[in-house]
Amino acid sequence: MEIKFIKINKLPENKSIVFLINKDADLSKYNFSNTELDYIKKKIKSNEKHIVINKYTHFVYIQLVESKGEAYKRNENLRKEAHKLCKHIKSNKIDNITVANLSNDEQSIVSFAEGLALSNYDFIKYKKPEKDKNIFLKNINLFCDKLNNKQVEQLQISTDAVYLTRDLINEPVSFLTSVQLAAEIQKVGKQAGFSVEVFNKKKIESLRMGGLLAVNKGSIDPPTFSVLEWKPKNAKNNKPIVLVGKGVVYDTGGLSLKPTNYMDTMKSDMSGAAAVIGTFYAIAKAKLPVHVVGLIPATDNRPDGNAYTPGDVITMHNGLTVEVLNTDAEGRMILADALSYAQQYKPELVFDLATLTGAAAVAIGAYGIVAMGTADKKKLGVLTKSGNNVYERIVEFPFWEEYDELLKSDIADLKNIGGRDAGAITAGKFLEHFTDYPYIHLDIAGPAFIQKEDSYRGKGGTGVGVRLLFDYFKSII
Repeated sequence: MEIKFIKINKLPENKSIVFLINKDADLSKYNFSNTELDYIKKKIKSNEKHIVINKYTHFVYIQLVESKGEAYKRNENLRKEAHKLCKHIKSNKIDNITVANLSNDEQSIVSFAEGLALSNYDFIKYKKPEKDKNIFLKNINLFCDKLNNKQVEQLQISTDAVYLTRDLINEPVSFLTSVQLAAEIQKVGKQAGFSVEVFNKKKIESLRMGGLLAVNKGSIDPPTFSVLEWKPKNAKNNKPIVLVGKGVVYDTGGLSLKPTNYMDTMKSDMSGAAAVIGTFYAIAKAKLPVHVVGLIPATDNRPDGNAYTPGDVITMHNGLTVEVLNTDAEGRMILADALSYAQQYKPELVFDLATLTGAAAVAIGAYGIVAMGTADKKKLGVLTKSGNNVYERIVEFPFWEEYDELLKSDIADLKNIGGRDAGAITAGKFLEHFTDYPYIHLDIAGPAFIQKEDSYRGKGGTGVGVRLLFDYFKSII
């Protein structure tokens, strides 16, 4: 499914439309009757933000744009209001709507249209087509004098990237194996224009990626390691920024088996990898002048006869040995190899994105992203601002050296879990041992996949991280 944003210079007649207005907006020239104008004024006076007028041939929606409070919160409220409207649009089988901005801020129409489009998403690949059941918006026409073509283009790219990411997350492992994930990355690379190289198991063995190979031992499907690169001639950074995404296409917990009700959503354990893919799509499509490398280690984690076991000692890509105490702490094992591999690029900065710990979700729920690392506060501050802009908010956790004590092993350089206390932090500290560069770890376990609809984020895969990083990269060029 897809949706198109179209910038228009003239309002259509007798077609469904949304007016974004301030309280003092003059609607007299927009074909409202006196009765309708009185009705609108009465509703506004009673502080109603959302007004519906049935013209019988079409609907007219009035959305009040707030003028008080912080801008990023006002924009988020508009996305949420758009989500409410999307339900009305679908129920009335409207597939083409115009949004007309009569407010004082062009960002209002961008945020509202984004909320509409993201609310419109549904994963229907495996559903039997039923006429009149799957009604979706196809076009959102944008009427706003201040809106420029670049803003519309980037809104389109961002939305497409989130749709792509959600599709990947929502795919079951019966289709999206580690090998298929690599094939999908190659397909997206061709569509968007970035390069992709896929390492097979033999190559991974030659690179001595012990963490990825250990997690893969219980699988009948081989692991893959995908290297993505966007390097335009006008790139403004001399050293690349590297994005690493956890690509566990299904996680049973291995021999440290999860309870069934904790396993139901584990097709989503590759949400970090999907977010990296979506971000690359957005960066390349927008032709941003930034050199970026992506690394995606991929496998499933299953309890087959030869699966790695608690008590095993694994030699990692960088030579460190790891005592495995829990095979369900597999994400950090494959990420560690990728973070170690990233050292060869001498990067300016490295991000990893991963559904890494239940502890992160317990700490802050689905309301934000847990972040920590060794990058300077200025870099994290830029990311935090982007998090507010797209409302994928960043919560920084401490990264104190005392947490390293919890990872000491009696028989190896490290153990792969630090115990119950500070679980999200010790996971990040484990990964730090495989870095020698400025590094930000993003644990997206809370918001990556949700089982109850959350406004425009929907239900299932949310695509969290894509809009965050796209905004971040736009802000640093």
